[in-house]
Amino acid sequence: MSYAQKEEMLLEETYAASLIELVSYTNESLGKVSCLEDLFDDRIGLINEDGETIYIFGDAGIGKSILLQKMQNLWARGELAVGAKFFFRFRCRMFSCFKENEAICLKDLLFKYNCYPDQDPEEVFSHILHFPHTALFTFDGFDEIHSDFDLSSIPEVCSPNEPTHPLALLVNLLSGKVLKGSRKVLTARTGTEIHQNIIRKKVLLRGFSSNNLKEYTKKFFRDEECRVLMSNQLEANPSLCSLCSVPLFCWIIFKCFELFHSMFDSLELPNYSVTLSDVFLLMTEVHLNRTLKTNLLKKNTRSQVETFRSKKETLFSLGKIAHMGMEKSLFIFDQEEVTSLNMSEQDLHLGFLRTVHDCGGYGDQSSYEFLHLTLQSFFTALFLVTEEKLGTKELLKFFAECSSTETAQSTCFPISWLHKRSIGEDPFRNKEHFHFTNLFLCGLLSKDKEKLLRHLVSPAAIKRKRNALITYLLESMKFQLQSLMRAKLKGYKQIQVMPNFVWMLRCIYETQSEKLAKLTVRGMRANYIKLTYCNAYSSDCSAISFVMQHFQKHLGLDLDNNNINDYGVKQLLPCFNKLAVIRLSVNQITDHGVRVLYDELSKYKIVTSLGLYNNQITDVGAKYVARLIEECSSLTYVKIGANKITTEGGKCLALAIQRSKTMYDIGMWGNQVGDEGAKAFAEALRNHPTLTNVRLTKNAIDDEAAERFAEMLRVNKKLAHLWLIQNQITAKGAKYLSEALQENTTIKEICLNGNLINQEEAKAFANEERIICF
Repeated sequence: MSYAQKEEMLLEETYAASLIELVSYTNESLGKVSCLEDLFDDRIGLINEDGETIYIFGDAGIGKSILLQKMQNLWARGELAVGAKFFFRFRCRMFSCFKENEAICLKDLLFKYNCYPDQDPEEVFSHILHFPHTALFTFDGFDEIHSDFDLSSIPEVCSPNEPTHPLALLVNLLSGKVLKGSRKVLTARTGTEIHQNIIRKKVLLRGFSSNNLKEYTKKFFRDEECRVLMSNQLEANPSLCSLCSVPLFCWIIFKCFELFHSMFDSLELPNYSVTLSDVFLLMTEVHLNRTLKTNLLKKNTRSQVETFRSKKETLFSLGKIAHMGMEKSLFIFDQEEVTSLNMSEQDLHLGFLRTVHDCGGYGDQSSYEFLHLTLQSFFTALFLVTEEKLGTKELLKFFAECSSTETAQSTCFPISWLHKRSIGEDPFRNKEHFHFTNLFLCGLLSKDKEKLLRHLVSPAAIKRKRNALITYLLESMKFQLQSLMRAKLKGYKQIQVMPNFVWMLRCIYETQSEKLAKLTVRGMRANYIKLTYCNAYSSDCSAISFVMQHFQKHLGLDLDNNNINDYGVKQLLPCFNKLAVIRLSVNQITDHGVRVLYDELSKYKIVTSLGLYNNQITDVGAKYVARLIEECSSLTYVKIGANKITTEGGKCLALAIQRSKTMYDIGMWGNQVGDEGAKAFAEALRNHPTLTNVRLTKNAIDDEAAERFAEMLRVNKKLAHLWLIQNQITAKGAKYLSEALQENTTIKEICLNGNLINQEEAKAFANEERIICF
């Protein structure tokens, strides 16, 4: 199956694995998922043994739905070894179709709104009730439920035979009140936090890594010529690569390239900075061109303007229905709503809409939905632009929907033992579709889109709306900047931003307005931007660098704990000449990304601090960091722990540190440099004039290396902190270090916690307070 309606493809031919990570309640990594069976294995990533639901979350288009399809596909072939005899797959948006007074029981949900069993339904249902662990349920898109229905008005139902409102039945299933012991998998977009009481495991989808993208490219393009051309395009355009880390956007870009290859003389996608609006306009053009007559002997040479102008009414109808649904957070449309817009049968099969087959609330009547939620957002934005008489308040309505001062995470599990909500508030609501609508609005009202859109709406209306939008963005950014947390660091004025700020940067990037970017920088009144835990993807680095490149002086940029890969590093190229501090810890950076960092940072030689903790860096990347340490006398602080660096990489780093006369702090914890690598560090420290902090925690170091560190301590008079935590040092090694301290009054602590020293042995060092064993 694919995202397209007209060209169905086998799932196994198009599915490519992406980065799947088990996380804690606070989204700290608990390890990678290597196969789908890991999701059901309690030995991996279990955070609540009383929870009933495996909760999978990620941004729009990141691959949640297709992951569930893959799961069902494996189960149907008998290749999902989790002991499930029954598989029931539901899309949560179907629950929005039920009327307030409807009531169903569990058997109705399974056999009326999912699939009717081949055998006697009573017998099958009885088996499920007696052996609930054999039933596997998947509920896709919890955030797509729209309802102002007050679930607290319904008594709690624990019986599978008692009819209740479908939403109440869903809640009781997920919490284990009904059919306790059955397997449940629930997906939702980031920001739709389900209460931890019902979560058994929490799973984060991060999208395609570099290798995942190569695998998907190989599967998608069977034609070698086309595959090579696409690969070359990606390599030459980091902006495209970054967008392709999101599977949906990757599919759209690949599909457009494939169709342009067959329909047009041009084989190339744009080679400039590509925005998301560019991609969706391109997809729209491709779909519209399918219905327009062409000469069979001649490739299509129709321009984008001609294509859009010829299907103006169709675009307006699609925009109108998208907007109508977006206003109510509705994503399924009945036949009456669609036919009222005079949409032809041909228009319905363009590929923008598809028929919904599992929406029970509409009975036998046909119902429709957009191909993807982001596509509905795009057509909503198109409607806002092309509706001639639309006022400013209506134009900016969805910005108001996103302007809440709440945190980015919102609890939306609507039961009494969770957070309270305002009366009449939709308990399932997520704002990401509004964010995407705003994003596309900014893109469509950008100056370079006017040439296209003036054929759909008057230039005067475009100018009026653009001015209103820019004014709003400036005022909104000004307000956000005033409310940010600020702090003073040594030599820096820091601001800590929230995820909503990243959405504002995305909007500014979509406008491609240099003026707006410069005004944003001026309003920051800071030179250290902390963007940690903002759910920033590689594609967001385009927006970040678009703004940050306008700083006039040196800049500190902290992007720790996001979802940035090597393509994101490339997207930061425009601002490397300003970066004195760059932190990219806990991302997806590999040796390739480190090579980019070396190439750029060594050009300008202004970097003082480099953070690369907990990435995927091997000895190859370590060598580039070593070269940077040697070549940049400005560099004083390097964190490169929790990577895949062994003895070889450790030796290179140690030698570089030995040659550096400015290094102050090196963090190497959680690698595998071993004894030989540690000895190299000991040698590098012997007469080092500046290094005061060295952390070699969890590096497989034993007594032999400890002895070398002891010898170093007799000479070194600068080192203040030496961490050798969680290694393989015994009391013998500790004794070497303790004796060396008799000749060293400079060092403040040697941390040996978690080594092979018991409490009785540790008493021998009780008089030396600088030796810390426990």
